[in-house]
Amino acid sequence: MWNSLVIGLLLPLVGTMAGSAFVFMMKDEMSQRLQKSLLGFASGVMVAASVWSLLIPAMEMTDGVGGWREVMPAAVGFLLGVGFLLMIDELTPHLHVGTDKPEGVRAHLSRTMMLTLAVTIHNLPEGMAVGVVFAGAENSAPSISLASAIAVSLGIAIQNVPEGAIISMPMRAAGNSRWKSFVIGSLSGVVEPVGAVAVLLLASLLLPVLPYMLAFAAGAMLYVVVEELIPEASAGQHSNLSTIGFAVGFVLMMVLDVVMG
Repeated sequence: MWNSLVIGLLLPLVGTMAGSAFVFMMKDEMSQRLQKSLLGFASGVMVAASVWSLLIPAMEMTDGVGGWREVMPAAVGFLLGVGFLLMIDELTPHLHVGTDKPEGVRAHLSRTMMLTLAVTIHNLPEGMAVGVVFAGAENSAPSISLASAIAVSLGIAIQNVPEGAIISMPMRAAGNSRWKSFVIGSLSGVVEPVGAVAVLLLASLLLPVLPYMLAFAAGAMLYVVVEELIPEASAGQHSNLSTIGFAVGFVLMMVLDVVMG
């Protein structure tokens, strides 16, 4: 159990580091085709993980309660997750993935640093999502096995690959060394195991509201997809590659969750 837990907690960070390592393998900026494909793939993975690994288990945990009370925790938790990310977006100076020019207070930070801040902020609820599913598996929640928790962690790790590359490659293009670009890109993922551990430490207290927490994580993840990943993946040329990537990512995560669950 402990080995699987450690692996599950560290997988998202490993995904970010793998993406950041693109600076050692590519001389120029990531090609538009590859970026579109990875963004679409990441979107598909996160949507599938949100539905199969978070929302459905949240509703199954209240199965048998009767009427609207069965779906209310999932609905409330989902909206709170979306609202939480929306609030963070409004209160913190950062740059959306598809934005070319910062405005207002955001003009004091470079585009690359704001992008780094945006990814780092959004990685926290993803880390919390990993902590929530492992807390559910540890407490024998319906439809949440240790294998399915690892599947969620693996899915988030996969979608972190393009995020790491999206940070490290522009850092390198701006004149930073490969190692500095790699380290900064990797550090954006450190908050994920921190968020996961924080949730696990509070697992006994959070157990009564676990359905809300699962749905909260789903809402936060889908907010990132709709607000950040899909707009960038669909903008400009080669959007068909992002659509194909989405389909592949969605199916892969769905299969992982069902087979490993």
